[in-house]
Amino acid sequence: MTQVSEWLKVESLDLEAQGVAHNEEGKVVFIEGALPGEEVQVQVGRKKNNWEQAAMVAMRRESSQRVRPGCPNFGLHAGACGGCKMQHLHVASQVAVKQRVLEDNLWHLGKVKSEMMLRPIEGPAWGYRYRARLSVRYVAKKGHVLVGFHERKSRYVADMQVCKVLPPRVSDMLVPLRELIASMDERDRLPQIELAIGESSGTLVIALVLRHLEPLGDADKARLRAFAAQYDVQWWLQPKGPDTVHLLDEGGPELAYTLPEFGIVMPFKPTDFTQVNHHINTALVGRALRLLQVQPGERVIDWFCGLGNFTLPLATQAREVLGIEGSEALVARSRENAKRNGLDHKTRFVARNLFEMTPEILVADGQSDRWLVDPPREGAFALSKALADVVQDPSLAPGWTPPRRIVYVSCNPATLARDAGLLVNLAGYRCTSAGAVNMFPHTSHVESIAVFERD
Repeated sequence: MTQVSEWLKVESLDLEAQGVAHNEEGKVVFIEGALPGEEVQVQVGRKKNNWEQAAMVAMRRESSQRVRPGCPNFGLHAGACGGCKMQHLHVASQVAVKQRVLEDNLWHLGKVKSEMMLRPIEGPAWGYRYRARLSVRYVAKKGHVLVGFHERKSRYVADMQVCKVLPPRVSDMLVPLRELIASMDERDRLPQIELAIGESSGTLVIALVLRHLEPLGDADKARLRAFAAQYDVQWWLQPKGPDTVHLLDEGGPELAYTLPEFGIVMPFKPTDFTQVNHHINTALVGRALRLLQVQPGERVIDWFCGLGNFTLPLATQAREVLGIEGSEALVARSRENAKRNGLDHKTRFVARNLFEMTPEILVADGQSDRWLVDPPREGAFALSKALADVVQDPSLAPGWTPPRRIVYVSCNPATLARDAGLLVNLAGYRCTSAGAVNMFPHTSHVESIAVFERD
């Protein structure tokens, strides 16, 4: 590594929580652990033509937004957990960084400027993570087991005894889980435990999905049952792919989450996609529907509808809602959830590959007054392009009119910006508002919401 002698002034923070500065040659330097406003000295590890990667070795001016990390596993030290990137930055400043990332992406990638920035949606900064995939590693040389997230920039599992972003009951379970796995006959054939948390009558329902590469013997199953009884959890077993997941023992409370504002109860299976942060999801659904402004006589399409997280609340307001999702299994679960909530008469669900959308397929789904779009990280490029194509060439769909308003919920600001560029610059929409949603405090993940209107 090369010692850099001059002091660098950190100008901003990138999404990986690296400080961004310029050296005396004008080259961009990314500095791990540094915050905006700080003056630091660094060691350069990687050099490219127009940027350098560096580690901070000294500081002479500290940011007022620097805070003490809340978790002992966080940091730049060897073995540090890689799950969080921003614990050293005050949570309000984390949200400001994410809001700026959204604005920058919209402009630089989509050439779109929102007419108004929404106040960010925020919630609890700790104990919020109701879903997680915990790696399990039996270290034969040391004779012990690790359960947790991967180390920073490593495939190794971090040696963590607590996790502050997991609910306290789950954090307190990490060491007992290590002891449980260490006691099992198949301890070296158990690569992961997936966590999914629901609620029943205000009480947490904790499901643990154990991936096992070999069939479990009766003794191992007995150990799992004893653990379940002691810590009040459900064990689900996964011998192969996600479709093989099943309860170790039938019975017990079902996994579900609620959307109290709309009177919705949403049952789910531990491998179904649900939002990691139930508190924020509740706020996000409420805001999305307020922004969409659905009227009782209107028809709405919910693209990438999943389990019906937005579809069912929409059905409490609209005349009819069509939910479209790529997975047949999720569509079947959506229909079950609609029936469970007494909304099956106002909803219809269709399975379709939304990454292969064309103008013809788009028009075949009929007209709707409003759209809710909530795609995965890949975004909704094919859908946005098909809409833009129809707007630019009305002969593709005689008599069909585009939706007046679209609310787009995104987990990737880059693909949101790309799709926003199509909607605004080709399909004739205005981006009337946009804002960040802090679904994952202390991480670099950016959730956001944007509203598009067509006059």
